[in-house]
Amino acid sequence: MNEIQIETAQNISINQNAAHLGDRMLAYIIDSIIIWVYSILMILLLVYMDIDFENMWSLYLLVMLPSFLYYVLLETFMNGKTIGKTLMSIRVVKVDGSKPNFSSYFIRWIMRLVDVVLSTGGIAVLTILLRGNGQRLGDIAAGTTVITEKRKIKLQDTMLVQFPKDYKPTFPQVTVFKDSEMQTIKELYRLARANGDHNVIVSLSNKIKEVTNIVTDKTPLEFVDIVVKDYVYYTQEL
Repeated sequence: MNEIQIETAQNISINQNAAHLGDRMLAYIIDSIIIWVYSILMILLLVYMDIDFENMWSLYLLVMLPSFLYYVLLETFMNGKTIGKTLMSIRVVKVDGSKPNFSSYFIRWIMRLVDVVLSTGGIAVLTILLRGNGQRLGDIAAGTTVITEKRKIKLQDTMLVQFPKDYKPTFPQVTVFKDSEMQTIKELYRLARANGDHNVIVSLSNKIKEVTNIVTDKTPLEFVDIVVKDYVYYTQEL
């Protein structure tokens, strides 16, 4: 699974994992089955209605429009997802971190005729494998890619923190945070230290003080580090 670095409008780098080719193929199969089932049901309905041939043809074009526009409509209104993509936890995003607009989805949809339909998916698979960042021809043209939303658990993502056996906590107020909130604080702190971004650490320190009403003369770096350790200490003791 390839990792993609996305640069947001706020100049923050976010690492996202490109969707696995197998997940994309399964999503495609699921979506194809949905389209196929819908089409069969609509044909049976028209036959059952026993409409004359001329009117049936016009009505057929009308009822089949949703299946024809399936991808562009669902990705537009479901934030880069189709039913298949939702089930496989993958999503279309812009490579620059912004949310795709209708034109991006439309370009992907038009290009689907080339790299998916006409080549039975062969061109799409080849392009994704060669590019290595989750892009088929439609994605390259639209400036998009497909990422997975399945969280890849790493050691630093856990709440385990190393501290001495005789460790004495300083700020019991940190227990006001939820696990998810402290995990976010810990991850932002880790990334800020790794990137040498002191402003992020200062912002974290100020926000923690605002929420907990803690008053301290410790430096922001020391303070946030102690807060994370104290939280783990108290939650493990509970």
